[in-house]
Amino acid sequence: MKLFSRKNKTEADAGPQVVLIVEGMHCSSCGLLIDDELEDIPGVRSSSTDVNAGRTTVRLEEGAEVDTAALVAAVQQAGDYTARPAA
Repeated sequence: MKLFSRKNKTEADAGPQVVLIVEGMHCSSCGLLIDDELEDIPGVRSSSTDVNAGRTTVRLEEGAEVDTAALVAAVQQAGDYTARPAA
């Protein structure tokens, strides 16, 4: 886990993205834990969680094939959270 080691935002804002709806978050620390878990997945460039909106935006490396189920599992691994892809 790499708590508080956010990646360079200009690099992180490029590339395809997956948006997840996340339930069970209570504070900004929840968001950081989720981002750290997601950013440990190969092919994930960055993750940005908005606790108030209940959403996580996961930016992927160009050409990366990351299974959505792996992203959901990573969110659940971070704590007592549930996640699903946004419509």
